[in-house]
Amino acid sequence: MRSRKALYNTVASLALQILTIICGFIIPRLIIGSFGSSVNGLVYSIKQFLGYITLLEFGVGGVVRAALYKPLANNNSDSVSAIVKATENFFKIIALIFIGYSLLVAGLFPFLVGNDFEWLFTFILVLIIGASTFVQYYFGITYQVLLQADQKRYIASMLQIFTTIINTVLVIILVEIGAGIHIVMLGSAIILIIRPVMLNIYVKRKYKIISNCAADNMAIKQRWDGLGHHLAFFLHTHADVVVLTLFTNIKEVSVYSVYYMVVSGIEKIMTTFSSGLEAGFGNIIAKNETVALDKNFRLYEFISFVVTTILFTSVGLLVLPFVSVYISGISDVNYYRPAFAYILTLAEAIYCIRLPYHVVTLAAGHFKQTRNGAFVEAFINIILSVALVILYGLIGVAIATLCAMLFRTIQYVMYLSKHILHRSMWQFANRCIVNILAVIITVTLAKFLPDMVIDNYVKWCIYACEITFIAVTVTLVINTMFYPQDLKNLLAVAGRLRKQEPKD
Repeated sequence: MRSRKALYNTVASLALQILTIICGFIIPRLIIGSFGSSVNGLVYSIKQFLGYITLLEFGVGGVVRAALYKPLANNNSDSVSAIVKATENFFKIIALIFIGYSLLVAGLFPFLVGNDFEWLFTFILVLIIGASTFVQYYFGITYQVLLQADQKRYIASMLQIFTTIINTVLVIILVEIGAGIHIVMLGSAIILIIRPVMLNIYVKRKYKIISNCAADNMAIKQRWDGLGHHLAFFLHTHADVVVLTLFTNIKEVSVYSVYYMVVSGIEKIMTTFSSGLEAGFGNIIAKNETVALDKNFRLYEFISFVVTTILFTSVGLLVLPFVSVYISGISDVNYYRPAFAYILTLAEAIYCIRLPYHVVTLAAGHFKQTRNGAFVEAFINIILSVALVILYGLIGVAIATLCAMLFRTIQYVMYLSKHILHRSMWQFANRCIVNILAVIITVTLAKFLPDMVIDNYVKWCIYACEITFIAVTVTLVINTMFYPQDLKNLLAVAGRLRKQEPKD
């Protein structure tokens, strides 16, 4: 049952992320082509600044999921309802605070971007972009967390797939008929509001949630410990853009957004795969199944390393040709930044390598024990970003991100190996060495491919197929040579899943 639910979650989430990546390529290119790099950078920067409201979550999402695993496993409706009530109250307070925060950002943001845009232009744009975030906090986020904890993330994913398709189609239509950026963003906001409302309705119909029960505020008492984890993740996704907005210009933000769009798309695929498994590990840990934990983690780690190596080796070789085709005809800023591209790709690869350790730590509820490492990661990211952006611009923030990712990954591995998995760190180091070897061989073989002038998507796709084939072949062969038992276990699990009858 756990394996099948994990499969449902993973497949639905992967489908969502692939769709999100595709749509994420379409919309920014339309904005850049129709409104220019400055407007694209402005929209991207506004979203990042509004995202700072998530700091008020204090990492409650992960804390609540950890608190819900046991009552859901025991079918304790009273306890589930009490936790949901406390969570709902918490997020509604954030929604109300967000109204004031949006007005504050709307009033001040025009001064941060200089004289490129009129004050009223930016003010209204901030409020429009912030509308969907308010609805998400007030109506939907609590029930999304509940579905995640109950291993039914696929429900939320399917709803998001629906709204993402509708949103993209609407944006294309509005841009094609010549609508202004405000109308385009307003149409997008209206569509994105649908998802949290539908999520709210679905959960209230499917779950026996007691609406008038007493809130179990003790269930989210670890939110201060979860703050460190949340802060580190937040800075991973927001700090670079804020630093670039303050110390460079909006066009540099647009350049960053294009490259980050590519690497974050791959990262989201990996994160999706991981998040689909968190609830399953939470269930295993809640039942104290130590043998199952060790076996499943080893399999998870094997898959994670193999997929990360394949995807990010391919990205490293393909990102520059892709960006050249993607921004063809755009000349208002230089988008060709190879050093930045390679460093950012490496940083995101390291982030994905640590995901298995991060997921099991959250599933075990070890927020307090690992919070100090999260704060140090955040400190490294902020201090180095500010110091290096002045000297190196885009490359500086990428270096800062890389250093922060490297520190936290090592910290996670050390903690989990010693306190949860009770195994030697050498197992992690060994996997790193094996997959670095796979990267070196892949890059070397790629140099022997025939030269090709890549000036359109067809040629890029041909080149991408060649690179991906080499990366997949080399990585699988190398990992099979060193970890044959892991591959056998993976095939055995796949075989069992095929034989199982679908269950709710």
